[in-house]
Amino acid sequence: MTDRAGPRELTDDERRKLACDVTFVTDFKQRQLEEEARRNWDLFYKRNETRFFKDRHWTGREFEELIGAGGERRKTLLEVGCGVGNLFYPLLEEGVDLFVHACDFSQRAVQFVKDHPLYDESRVHAFQCDVTRDKLDEHVTVDCIDIATLVFVLSSVHPDKMSTFLKNVHSVLKRDGVVLIRDYGLYDHAMLRFARGHKLQENFYVRQDGTRAYYFSVDKMKEVFTASGFVTVSCDYVHRETVNKKEGLCVPRVFVQGRFSKAK
Repeated sequence: MTDRAGPRELTDDERRKLACDVTFVTDFKQRQLEEEARRNWDLFYKRNETRFFKDRHWTGREFEELIGAGGERRKTLLEVGCGVGNLFYPLLEEGVDLFVHACDFSQRAVQFVKDHPLYDESRVHAFQCDVTRDKLDEHVTVDCIDIATLVFVLSSVHPDKMSTFLKNVHSVLKRDGVVLIRDYGLYDHAMLRFARGHKLQENFYVRQDGTRAYYFSVDKMKEVFTASGFVTVSCDYVHRETVNKKEGLCVPRVFVQGRFSKAK
């Protein structure tokens, strides 16, 4: 059962740790990370291939829009940040009637999508795209998208570019189109694990491999979507626990999940 509530309560040790982490990475290093963002994601997929992310069988349960209802016409899905197809391939395997436009920052990830045994150009159109710069309407017909999914994607975008990214998605949605999101939430366990020297901005961090992650409050998520022309349908925290049996740990995960419609 999905638990939607407020942000997670921090322990005293966690509060002290966050309060002490006040030094940001240098401007030079931040510019370098931005310039090398695509390369770092390509290297990520070179190392991990299709093994890192598990198939997301939960999406149809959490987002009923994805599975449709009662024999509706085929819907068109745009998955931005598709990775190797862990979201949409399970839906197609389950017989969901979708046409999928799938794009990713990493050309290597897109190639893994095309190499998948279920890749069929009559059902899937995969392409490389930097949504902060490249126009989606060069790959996708304007006003053709029923549903766009952003699952652990917006967090990888520099905060200064989030609005440009979302306006690009907005441009190809149908008038009644919807964006479905799940992303990292404020005080998620992964956020609290960063050592000093990894902070780029408030709530924005760089991992060891050079990829970056922003940790959203519900208010921040609503703010960036509203500024980009969307209307909030719902937006909540989702609390989970991840069990690491090998290390005997049970850690709190915090996500932000929401639905945003195209303003009419």
